[in-house]
Amino acid sequence: MLGLRSCATLAEAAGILSGDRQAVLVGGGTLVMRDVNEGRLTEGTLLRVTDPAFRQLNASGGRIELGAGVTMAQVLASRDLAFLHPAARAIGGPAVRNMATIGGNLFAETPYGDFTVALLALDAQVVVQAGYGTGRGVPLEEFLAGRERGTLPGLITGVQVSRPANPADFRFRKISRVKPKGIAVMSIAAHLPAQGGRIMQARVAYGAMAPVPVRARGVERALEGKTLDAAAIQAAQQAALEGCRPATDAIASEWYRREVLPVHLGRLLAGEAR
Repeated sequence: MLGLRSCATLAEAAGILSGDRQAVLVGGGTLVMRDVNEGRLTEGTLLRVTDPAFRQLNASGGRIELGAGVTMAQVLASRDLAFLHPAARAIGGPAVRNMATIGGNLFAETPYGDFTVALLALDAQVVVQAGYGTGRGVPLEEFLAGRERGTLPGLITGVQVSRPANPADFRFRKISRVKPKGIAVMSIAAHLPAQGGRIMQARVAYGAMAPVPVRARGVERALEGKTLDAAAIQAAQQAALEGCRPATDAIASEWYRREVLPVHLGRLLAGEAR
């Protein structure tokens, strides 16, 4: 039987989660409550956090801090987070965005999790609190690798990400069959800062092209130190499938995802409108 418990602080919730493997945190409930309603989650304790820090948003500086309970609607309401609006807008319709949280999106199974793809391209860190100790930063890529292995570090209390120096250097694209709120065939995010017209420290990430969002390291290598011209885009497209492990599901086949990824990557890099 499922129980429900409220936690006044993040430390209290982290302590419960560390000692009870059947405890599950409920943020917006768009993922957990679906499992409850469909009978996949029938035992344990549902935890609700009332700590204001869980939903705090600090986006005024160069280093942005987002509580795990911040919703997609809150992101869209913040002018300071305009560079993340395309990724937040990709999450369902208005009713879903009013409930769906950043922390919940980190756990969304493929082909969901579009916002996490954007965070991965921005080299985000997740803030983790284990037990009653203090929080620590973990690279998002490391967290996702642990999630795929089934080893999670503790309670995710928030996300930290650096603001792009030039918002135009960050690009996001979601490909779906049903617009505007369909499930992703794939999603692509790229942060392409440039110095002297040449790309430096490129980061490109995919969603729905592996069991968890992944970096496109072959694409990053192809773009590094290059001007973003037709030759560089072609080289990136040739490297687009490196490290990909797409699945066949009700949305698209593995073959289709592999076929269209280079096309959509090229369009994103060229700055074409969707």
